[in-house]
Formats: sequence, structure tokens, C-alpha cells
Amino acid sequence: MADDSSNLAETLEAELSQMTEEPEAPSGGAGGPGDAGEGGALKADDDDRNLDLIMDIPLRVTVELGRAKMVVSDLLNLGQGSVIELSKLAGEPMEVLVNDKLVARGEAVVVNEKFGVRLTDIISPTERVEQLK
Repeated sequence: MADDSSNLAETLEAELSQMTEEPEAPSGGAGGPGDAGEGGALKADDDDRNLDLIMDIPLRVTVELGRAKMVVSDLLNLGQGSVIELSKLAGEPMEVLVNDKLVARGEAVVVNEKFGVRLTDIISPTERVEQLK
């Protein structure tokens, strides 16, 4: 599983580096820096196409309320109405994980009788890239 994550990380890094590379300047006088020609529009189209490559990649999003350790016999004795004590205190931010990597923290909310998460803190891009290594 770690190999799959590292392969995905390497693939995404390669795609992102391709998206941020500057195209070579065309030979001749037209299309140079500061030229208001079609070069900017073409680069934007290329960026959109490159971004479209990763838009359909499925990701597993998990919201973690807390964790608990228990022995198998305690697990088998759980039933409706059982209470499991979690490692976090009430009111502490929940963690939002994407493919088991922390991307944000938030708080539980109820919207139209469904539970949701209001994001209160998003992990910086630098910290997220560090988690991929």
C-alpha cells in the first residue's frame, strides 16, 4: 500500500511539474514576453487539459472523530447503545484525511438533518507535499 501511495505521489508531482513548466519561446519576433498574442490563451488551455487529467482520480476522504483501542472480546460485546471512549475530547477539531493524509481540520455540523464537517483549518500546501514524501 505504501508503494501505491508513493507511486501516486510521484505521478502527481510529475504532472504538477509539467503544468508549471514554462513553454519554450517561439523563434522569431512574435510571441515573446509582453506580447499580447495567443500564447497566454494556449498556455491556459494546456493547463486546463493537464488539470483535467487528474480530475477523475478517485480519492478516499475520511473524517476522523477520534481513535480507540480495544481487545477483540470487548469489540464482540458491543451492541446498540454501547459507548466507545475516543482519544479526543468533545469540541476538539476533527481531522479530514484524503487517502490517509491530513489535509484539513474541522467541526461537526448538521445540515438538513445530515452530518457534515465545516472546515476550520486547511493544511498548507507545503505541509501537504511534505506528507507525500
